[in-house]
Amino acid sequence: MYDFPFELDDFQKEACEHISSGKSVVVCAPTGAGKTVIAQHAIHCALQNKKRVFYTTPLKALSNQKFNDFSNLYGADNVGLLTGDTSVNRNAQIVVMTTEVFRNMLYGTNLGSVSDNLKNVSYVILDEVHYMNDEQRGTVWEESIIYCPTNIQIIALSATVANADKLTEWINTVHSDTKLINTDFRPVPLRFYYFDSSQPNTLLPLLTPSGDLNKKIKPEKKVFSRGKSVQKKSVVKDVIRNLHEKNMLPAIYFTFSRKKCDEQMEKCAGLELITRDEQKEIQSIIDEYIAENPYLYKNKHIEYLLQGVASHHAGLLPGWKVLVEKLFQKGLIKVVFATETLAAGINMPARSTVISSISKRTDSGHRTLTPSEFLQMSGRAGRRGMDEIGYVTIVGTAFQPPEEVAELVLSDANPLESKFSPSYSMVLNLLQRFSLEEAKELVLKSFGYFSSGSRVEPLIKLKEFNQEKIDECNSFKCWCNRSNKDLLEYNKCRDIYVQNRKVFKTIQKQEKKKNRALPEEAIAFGEQTKSMLNNMHSFECDTCKLFKKHMKVIDILNRYENKQIALDKEIEKQKDIFWNKFLSHRAVLINYQYLKDDYPTEQGITISQLRSENELFMAKIIFSGLLENHTPAELASVICAITTEDMRADMYSRLPLSPNVRKTLNKIKDIKRDIEKQQKYYDVEDPMYINGFYSPLIEMWVNGAEWETVIGDIEIGEGDVVRSFKRVVDVLRQLCTISNIPEALVFTAREAIEAIQKSPIDVD
Repeated sequence: MYDFPFELDDFQKEACEHISSGKSVVVCAPTGAGKTVIAQHAIHCALQNKKRVFYTTPLKALSNQKFNDFSNLYGADNVGLLTGDTSVNRNAQIVVMTTEVFRNMLYGTNLGSVSDNLKNVSYVILDEVHYMNDEQRGTVWEESIIYCPTNIQIIALSATVANADKLTEWINTVHSDTKLINTDFRPVPLRFYYFDSSQPNTLLPLLTPSGDLNKKIKPEKKVFSRGKSVQKKSVVKDVIRNLHEKNMLPAIYFTFSRKKCDEQMEKCAGLELITRDEQKEIQSIIDEYIAENPYLYKNKHIEYLLQGVASHHAGLLPGWKVLVEKLFQKGLIKVVFATETLAAGINMPARSTVISSISKRTDSGHRTLTPSEFLQMSGRAGRRGMDEIGYVTIVGTAFQPPEEVAELVLSDANPLESKFSPSYSMVLNLLQRFSLEEAKELVLKSFGYFSSGSRVEPLIKLKEFNQEKIDECNSFKCWCNRSNKDLLEYNKCRDIYVQNRKVFKTIQKQEKKKNRALPEEAIAFGEQTKSMLNNMHSFECDTCKLFKKHMKVIDILNRYENKQIALDKEIEKQKDIFWNKFLSHRAVLINYQYLKDDYPTEQGITISQLRSENELFMAKIIFSGLLENHTPAELASVICAITTEDMRADMYSRLPLSPNVRKTLNKIKDIKRDIEKQQKYYDVEDPMYINGFYSPLIEMWVNGAEWETVIGDIEIGEGDVVRSFKRVVDVLRQLCTISNIPEALVFTAREAIEAIQKSPIDVD
């Protein structure tokens, strides 16, 4: 085992021993427990044995951070970096990359052959493997594990999840001998507090030593205004003042609104959290940083940094967030007001975390935080080697009973749920290398299929419950031994008699009113009805006191039998859901002739190399020729529209689209409608977008407008604009590397990339 300059914790020793003995490992431990040490051990093993190691992360920013850390530790010559838009020293012994790049390497398409990509690689470290829970990108982790050659050891590092044993068992099944190291050990234990606005000068311990809710905590009172309940005035200054007085700073203050992050930062600017010497040091770092990044010179948040407070969210420029992170890591920023994205692994150690509420707004309304979300945020508290205790403060609100807060704090983490979802690209890549049967084997190796038992389990339990009800109904005993069939026959006869009697009486009334004798047909109908009554009386059910009860039992029985049929269908659907999705995508591709005899055509191979929300949509646009004969600015504008997701209905751009771009997008709408029709027919739900909100902005930018001019006419975060431009760059880069793209389009795409990639867009 590599000799670290400090004593390893037991779980670290155990993991390192398994790695040294050639086994793969899943390490599940709380945030800040020291999982990176285990990754470093694998790196040392690779260096010692002259092998290579890949270190994958879910985020480009995290990859950049690890690249810098490892370059300092092991020397710049030994470390490489591969992200969607960066390639540095790709043949180094240690290569840091996003997990998506690793998955693409395993497909062996436009990144080179699999054998070349993985030459001499002995270890792959999958950091933040709990990202398998991510709705949009979770599939990438499953594919990476399924396709990873078995001679490469997997070191999967995860935050606390409830079913780490299932994850380990799955990797053990689809890859190689894998050991689980699961610990709840925290080197810096957490202490939980509650801020009660009725006691603004103190922080109350949330729990008693026995783990019960502190009785001194009272629920927040709702304030009413004109018959409506409203939230109390902001308490952020009181919370931060308490933390400052109790020496519990620096802190990350989590709130779930970008606007509130900025507002709360402004409210706390006058609290005098830093000394004059610290202020001078901050000023010096800002001056040096802005000299390198002059576009930040007029940033309105500079004055707040000089007060020791900052906000950090996706609406801010990446370059600005880098400055905030740098100052916070040096201990000069005392409070960062952040959205939950900050909890996703970026290295910003804090003594305290504050959680402004245990509920957040989503597209489908407000919901309570999941235990895993809460653990991820609270886990940022406590700096190893610096703090003996990490402090977590939950701010009381009128909409969350303290009992719910205590319950959340004491809850175990959520289980990992598979988000595996076949795509057009996956179908084409698999069928390019495997037969349909072999592809099915790989799809059925997914964690989703492996854990389908747990997904089907509640349905099976419901089926068992329904069967009990069916058995209960079938156990009903008729005192004259009549079957359900006999009873239903009697009931049918009874219903017909009742209806006929009503009809006959109506005829009698009508004829009497007209002083006419009943016609022969009516008399015959009356005799027939009377005969039915006699027939009814011949059934024993006619005089049975349990008739109504027996009929009710039959009604209940029918309902439960219908439920069982529906459940059987749902269970079968859930068992084969992934393969059925694969076949649905395959059917669409066959229909468009991108698959022939279960092998991609030339255009199908092009689609297999694309990475987007809907590769078929992107490919059809490329094949249509609609992207050709555009200027670089117009090309960027069109790509921007088809990569921008639908936004809130109240968001619109006051800037018009240029005529050529508008004309192209109108034609793209026809392609979208055609694919929608096919996807609906084959039950495929891959999204497609045409949203020109940012298109005029990127067109201005590529044509040479200043950044201030581009963002001057919109009411949206600069970070959102940067992110949309980076998505465009990602697609334009793909146009430059995939096959069957016209040379003129490649040339235009390169020009567009060059024009987009300047400050502040080129900062990660």
